[in-house]
Amino acid sequence: MSEGVYFVLAALLGYLLGSIPPGYLIGRLFGVDVRKHGSGRTGGTNVWRSAGLTAAILTVLSDGLKGIVVVLIARYFLGGDWAAALAGAMAVLGHNWSCFLNFHGGAGGITGGAVILALDWRLGLIVALLAILLLYLTHYASVGTLTVGLGSFLLALFGYLAGVSWDILPNVVYGFLASTWIVISLLPNIRRLIQGNERRITLW
Repeated sequence: MSEGVYFVLAALLGYLLGSIPPGYLIGRLFGVDVRKHGSGRTGGTNVWRSAGLTAAILTVLSDGLKGIVVVLIARYFLGGDWAAALAGAMAVLGHNWSCFLNFHGGAGGITGGAVILALDWRLGLIVALLAILLLYLTHYASVGTLTVGLGSFLLALFGYLAGVSWDILPNVVYGFLASTWIVISLLPNIRRLIQGNERRITLW
């Protein structure tokens, strides 16, 4: 098959696997339709608020797993790093606008973070630590999610421009696309952050 066909397959793989909504399915197992509670999203934060901590932990693990699986399949069977980056970006798109939930979904933080971790564990680890730190300091889930998206892009771009690694360009493209999907999905949260009425996480 040609390289173009591999890219098309990688994009489809990423979107379809990313569209699988663990948060919705797990919420149903706990007797809750998470779309009808809180933000209506299917990510870990809203699952936690609507179905409890156990359901949220299962959701986070599942959302992360699908991001990693997408990258590994694309990298080893569909053409390498460029296909993996494309599939990863499409997984975030599918997570946020799932074809199985009438194009609703989550915000992409966990899936996006898992993708960058699978693309480059060093970059992913830095992004994860930054996101966890800002989440801890601010108590805003949306800030942690935005850090995953923007951090993936900006850190990869810095590494590329600084000549740390010329092979990091696929990660730059992934970071740009993923951060775009995440920012768009979090526009209501960004407005609330600016207005000072964004809801906080109160676990600690």
